[in-house]
Amino acid sequence: MQDYALKFSQTRKAHRVAVSVLFFLQGICFASWASRIPSIQQSLHLTDAALGLVLFSLPVGSMISLPFAGWMVSKLGSRTIVTAALVFYGITLCGLGMATTKWQLIGVLAVFGIGGNLSNISVNTQAVGVEAIYQRSVMASFHGLWSLAGFTAAAIGSYMIGHNVAPYQHFVLILSFMVLALALTFRFTLEEDLHTGATGQKLFVKPDRHLLKLGLITFCSMICEGAMFDWSGIYFQKVVQAKAAWVGAGYTVFMCTMATGRFIADWFSTKFGLKRTLQVSGLLTALGLSIAVAFPTMAPALAGFFLVGFGVSSIVPLVYSAAGRSKVMSAGMALATVSSIGFIGFLIGPPLIGLLAGMASLRLSFSLIAVMGLVIAALAGKMEPA
Repeated sequence: MQDYALKFSQTRKAHRVAVSVLFFLQGICFASWASRIPSIQQSLHLTDAALGLVLFSLPVGSMISLPFAGWMVSKLGSRTIVTAALVFYGITLCGLGMATTKWQLIGVLAVFGIGGNLSNISVNTQAVGVEAIYQRSVMASFHGLWSLAGFTAAAIGSYMIGHNVAPYQHFVLILSFMVLALALTFRFTLEEDLHTGATGQKLFVKPDRHLLKLGLITFCSMICEGAMFDWSGIYFQKVVQAKAAWVGAGYTVFMCTMATGRFIADWFSTKFGLKRTLQVSGLLTALGLSIAVAFPTMAPALAGFFLVGFGVSSIVPLVYSAAGRSKVMSAGMALATVSSIGFIGFLIGPPLIGLLAGMASLRLSFSLIAVMGLVIAALAGKMEPA
């Protein structure tokens, strides 16, 4: 009996390590592209306006694949899809480095978005399966590794730029690393998806009220994340009026606490429950932005962004975890549903901030993020305790 327990413990640890690697690979592939955007903009002689058009093709590709990603995972299994999608993601990354015209880059970037979304849905389905084995929350720690991969890719990108390594050569090295890591960890990934919910899943299934509520929480959270990603530096530049060397400080603090929060969110949600965790997350987001808006000077703004990072850190991974346990949809379909609703928030958040800033002020537009935090807390309060 003891031998069986030891073997089971070792097996589930192997599954967790393997899925952790998958999240890291997904994160480092996306962030490697992000780290070389300035290089590619310069090499293709793109204006800021042209670059904006190019970058919009990535979410378009993601949105195109959203209705089909969950269905593919439920039909073929997340193990098959995540392996194929990550290899495809890495190959497309190399294609981005090979693009020689703006239109080539737009086309490849849309395909890159498709690969990113397929890998996102399938890797989160694998994570739901690992949670089923552990019978407790471990999803946030996986997303923490995704964030850690972002920091790693940024460091590698800086090194490559400093040594004049072409984006294509840089991306080939990333692809090689991804293929090697997949070859080493594939046999430890989950062969069958757990918490599969409904069987015989159709392509389009109406979500229940619980999934819709989770989707709305994700929608609000992704508005916050999108705004913080795109507007943090501008807020510190124009509202806080930080010195040039400190313009990126708010974004850096936000990203650091966001990554850190994901490594403690599983413990917190296990101890206090999903409902309480989401409520606290929403209130932290609202409080942090309220401080930054009410006191737009360096120290209070940094403290506010510090709190916002912790606030948004756990929402998406914990909501994905809850969605993956749906009783009316397969894990893949449920994740795709919640992702679809949330991704709309990610798309409209930054433009909405800009629109409100043009109509009123950037400070007022950042107040919207605080309101989104309060909405998250209110929606979580109506959830049944987990």
